[in-house]
Amino acid sequence: MRIAVPNKGRLHEPTMELLERAGLHVEQTADRQLYAETVDPDVSVLFARAADIPEYVADGAADLGVTGLDQARESGHDLADLLDLEYGRCRLVLAAPEDGDITSPADVAGRTVATEFPTITRRYFDDLGIDAEVVEVTGATELTPHVDMADAIVDITSTGTTLQVNRLAVVDEVLSSSVHLFARRDVADDGKVQQVVTAFESVLTADGKRYLMMNAPRDRLDDVRDVIPGMGGPTVMDVADSADPAASGENGEARSDGEDRVAVHVVVDERKVFEVITDLKRVGASDILVTEIERLVE
Repeated sequence: MRIAVPNKGRLHEPTMELLERAGLHVEQTADRQLYAETVDPDVSVLFARAADIPEYVADGAADLGVTGLDQARESGHDLADLLDLEYGRCRLVLAAPEDGDITSPADVAGRTVATEFPTITRRYFDDLGIDAEVVEVTGATELTPHVDMADAIVDITSTGTTLQVNRLAVVDEVLSSSVHLFARRDVADDGKVQQVVTAFESVLTADGKRYLMMNAPRDRLDDVRDVIPGMGGPTVMDVADSADPAASGENGEARSDGEDRVAVHVVVDERKVFEVITDLKRVGASDILVTEIERLVE
């Protein structure tokens, strides 16, 4: 099975990190490599331009593709959208000169719009029933309204800074985009494809989560449960016996340290760890250990 991934740009590094965390270590041997094996003998990686990846998948050169939703929509190919990978977020927006008379999509009727995304843009205006002339450009889209090439633009923005610098105001959002995992529809239900989906999902699920391990008095277990905002109930286990000759039970017999304590394991949101630890100590928990989670399969 082949996975097409971005070969450079802002999507390359987070995609390679995702593959690594998912257990698909890529065996790269040189820069600008076009093809690489992974530690899974049944999975290889193709490096391609993000804009070309939908074509690779549609044509069968790759079974899976990691690229932006905007690129997939612009390609026009009917691909199976398997998973939002939740990075590379941006917006495709309709924008016009901030001192102009275009303040709503309806104001673009009969005017010219420049964009690097003509397919998405035409569909956007068709859906709104607006007749606008769409002109495809390959760069410097923000410049076109200022040199009388277009009255408005449809372009990608992440922070809006570039639009502001070029004295352009957002009129409407055309598409909210992020990086997704796509597949050809004929292989979307394949077992290996679903294995990759599960691996990627486990990475996404683990993000922002921490694994807490602690010891707690057995008779305070209900109090511990009350202060843990975990994913479902915590896992509770007996603490391994560690006999202390100095601690005598009934009839003078040695009593195990673990008899009155339990080990509690739970997954919590990272944002709540600070508060949770304070609450756990208050109800008698001790030996609290917090660790990161690489993958979490629900």
